[in-house]
Amino acid sequence: MSGHGTPIPMTSRPAGPLNGTADVPGDKSISHRSLILGALTVGETRISGLLEGEDVLDTARAMRAFGAEVTDLGGGDWSVHGVGVGGFAEPETVIDCGNAGTGVRLIMGAMATSPITATFTGDASLCKRPMGRITDPLTLFGAQAVGRSGGRLPLTMVGAEAPVPVRYVTPMPSAQVKSAVLLAGLNAPGQTVVIEQEATRDHSERMLRGFGAELTVDETEEGRVITLTGQPELMPQDIVVPRDPSSAAFPVCAALITEGSDVLVPNIGLNPTRAGLFTTLIEMGADLTYENERETGGEPVADLRAKFSPAMTGIEVPPDRAPSMIDEYPVLSVVACFAEGVTHMPGIKELRVKESDRIDAMAQGLRACGATVDETEDSMSVHGLGQKGLPGGGTCQAHLDHRIAMSFMVAGMGAQKPVKIDDAGPIATSFPIFEPLMTRLGAQLVRSNA
Repeated sequence: MSGHGTPIPMTSRPAGPLNGTADVPGDKSISHRSLILGALTVGETRISGLLEGEDVLDTARAMRAFGAEVTDLGGGDWSVHGVGVGGFAEPETVIDCGNAGTGVRLIMGAMATSPITATFTGDASLCKRPMGRITDPLTLFGAQAVGRSGGRLPLTMVGAEAPVPVRYVTPMPSAQVKSAVLLAGLNAPGQTVVIEQEATRDHSERMLRGFGAELTVDETEEGRVITLTGQPELMPQDIVVPRDPSSAAFPVCAALITEGSDVLVPNIGLNPTRAGLFTTLIEMGADLTYENERETGGEPVADLRAKFSPAMTGIEVPPDRAPSMIDEYPVLSVVACFAEGVTHMPGIKELRVKESDRIDAMAQGLRACGATVDETEDSMSVHGLGQKGLPGGGTCQAHLDHRIAMSFMVAGMGAQKPVKIDDAGPIATSFPIFEPLMTRLGAQLVRSNA
């Protein structure tokens, strides 16, 4: 059984050309942060283009539980009347974050320096994920956390009565850890400092500045040093959420491996800390171009055009690129099956503690579809099959993971035989319109136990 209810088996059959425009949902990372930062302002923040997937809706419900007034205005437009930094009220019920790892970790950070107590839970997948990486630095502020073994959910966080600022070196490249510490630092006096050896997605830094926080970033021998001055008065904003590059990855990659395809994916956020997949695909020889490049709300944006690319070659993906594409390795491993030679993906140990063990999940599923995949604790290598492509014909386990489910559905579009997954339900957490969007482009997705 999945965490969302009755499993929804789905089969992706080899498709004809995929053609048209793919209007993917708003960026998930920016959507979460827009709601949380809006709740920490005094006044009304207006958000347009919010991703209305289950993960983000869970964050919206959580902000209401902490006292913010969050209103769905329709058509992706939302209003948040915030309570100010340090103004969170104590929730009356348990905060259920569903499948949202980003949501629960950022919310914990946002409430950890307020003198309130909150209990967090989630679905079966989220309750398996490690939270110690978040709760450990939050206890340095004076918060307390009590959860199941391994720091897993359900977990109760007792916010600090008298928070102190923190200087914290992140032990692994994680935007969630960095962001949780910065959000906690908002209600701590003085300066909170986060040091990361490898740069991770910087939406939190950009957006904190946009809301009026005093934040500096310095590149030093010690690493990337982010300094936040605590207890600011955040100012409400009008936010236009760019479309999600992680969601754009699926129609882009499907077009590259499906003969005759030509797909335009407009208004995609191309923050350099998020665009590693597209750089990698171009290095592999993909026919992928950026059109109408521009800047919106401090974030670089462009329209992506992806065409069938029968002459791609495998490459060694630089390990230092991993933070900028960590969520895209599953679908990259699918594309790698259609390239000549081996695509080696090192430095991806973080994939083992996502919604599922994504290295194992992709390796097992691709092998069931006729591919040769090698894996180590922190790497995956896919032996490409060239123009003949993936044989297909396998049934793959989604492991309650939206990106695993969508990656195998993309595989079936270009494979020789259909590819089936046991449960497409989790796709709704980040890309609720995936099925109709891909079908309009020409994909053949069938809900069936057959």
